[in-house]
Amino acid sequence: MKLKERLVLGFSITAVLFTLILVVDLQMDLGMSGHHLVPSHGRVKFGNGGVDGPGSAYNSFRKRFLQRSNNGSREISSGGATTSNSVPASQQQDGGHNGSVLGADGRKVAAATVGQEPHDDFSDLLDYVLNNAAEVDGPAKSSAAVPTRRHNPTLGELMDIPARKNMSHLDLFHISISQYELYREGDTLVDQLLHDMATARIVHISQKDGGTQIKLIIDYPNDVQALFKPMRFPREQQTLPNHFYFTDFERHTAEIAAFHLDRLLGFRRAMPVTGRVLNMTTELYALADGELLKTFFVSPSNNLCFHGKCSYYCDTAHAICGNPDILEGSFAAFLPPKETAPRKVWRHPWRRSYHKRRKAQWEQDSDYCTMVRDIPPYDSGRRLLDLMDMAVFDFLTGNMDRHHYETFRVFGNDTFPLHLDHGRGFGKPFQDEVSILAPVLQCCLMRQSTLTTLLRFHNGPRKLSEAMRDSMSHDPVAPVLWEPHLTALDRRVKIILQGIRDCIAKDDAVDAIVQNDVS
Repeated sequence: MKLKERLVLGFSITAVLFTLILVVDLQMDLGMSGHHLVPSHGRVKFGNGGVDGPGSAYNSFRKRFLQRSNNGSREISSGGATTSNSVPASQQQDGGHNGSVLGADGRKVAAATVGQEPHDDFSDLLDYVLNNAAEVDGPAKSSAAVPTRRHNPTLGELMDIPARKNMSHLDLFHISISQYELYREGDTLVDQLLHDMATARIVHISQKDGGTQIKLIIDYPNDVQALFKPMRFPREQQTLPNHFYFTDFERHTAEIAAFHLDRLLGFRRAMPVTGRVLNMTTELYALADGELLKTFFVSPSNNLCFHGKCSYYCDTAHAICGNPDILEGSFAAFLPPKETAPRKVWRHPWRRSYHKRRKAQWEQDSDYCTMVRDIPPYDSGRRLLDLMDMAVFDFLTGNMDRHHYETFRVFGNDTFPLHLDHGRGFGKPFQDEVSILAPVLQCCLMRQSTLTTLLRFHNGPRKLSEAMRDSMSHDPVAPVLWEPHLTALDRRVKIILQGIRDCIAKDDAVDAIVQNDVS
């Protein structure tokens, strides 16, 4: 009997521990759901009902958009897998010049001759937003029923760090970071910080540890630092067709453009980033030391180059070279030190498998969003809505490399996730990776404010591409993006709105698709 009791007790403890591991795995990177509990070569399973059943918005949207030849997704159709990774020349737009497209012979053809779809203003979504706002704010409900965000404390207030005259613009920026955003709308401190990073004297450089590709830490006077990502290739070069998302090159222009996009969408969750043109001889080689200095060399074309040391592309064959010693790159402001403002790292529930054959759990489980909704912190509060915003942001940039995210611990769970590391965005202007929208389409959920912003950019008077072009026009390395990437932004806004329309069309999603969330 004693042996039997021991076996029962041991089995019970094992079951409890296994359950806890599964719960924690959604938030931290223990690798269970990404490696062991999911078949290596499983296909996408279409459930018989629920949020992702055969008639759900997610599956109908997949059928409508994901199997077109002008997107880069590998999707499952009734006849097998669609593996289109390129766009026929006849379907590629010519960088947005006069609305022309490239014909089969490579010549420009006017858009009117190939047929243009009439503009869909998504008036039904606009009516839905207005009606939803009326239901919340109308006379039937008291003002006390409407959630408001009155108190938005800053790091300086919580850490008892007052502003001082001898503080740098970066220090002032750090203590002004608040619970719900990195900076307030219209904050002039952001422009001052961008100017500092683009013009201040560089006093030292060193290579940042970790990461798959080379990044340099730039030191300015007064202990100000920035993260430098150098230019690798021209803006017109797209992601190589045989590169997975986790082995793609990082682009300095993607970091700059992502900051401007984040600000235009009203998120304000990405640290300020600016471009800068460097003289490699006086501003890099003369200031480098140690192992980094040993990787500098002069190429056969008499260009000054270096490659550093990292996991990928840090060798002579993938060196970063000047022209002959002039090099541009992105400079991102540093986050507050972890000693001052510690951060918590969360595993993204919709992270990819980072394996060339394996699929992630969300790609195979038709009820995946239902499971996520039951796990803290996604079962209440703002966090799940924040991930919907992040999915919209990543889809617009084309960034598939979202495996973790971070929050400031001092604010608890009622705070925003930081939008960090966008170097692998803006790589495929002619392909739309709709799988990035999986959180939105599986959960049928989006903030009312985010939807309103997308509708405003879609219907004008200013398109998102125009707003981005204007916002980036003052950057030292402007034009930042190749024109087809700007054209893709307007196209992707329409795709998102169509997905939301399909979600609202579902009877069981009408009350869930848009929420009047103020934070």
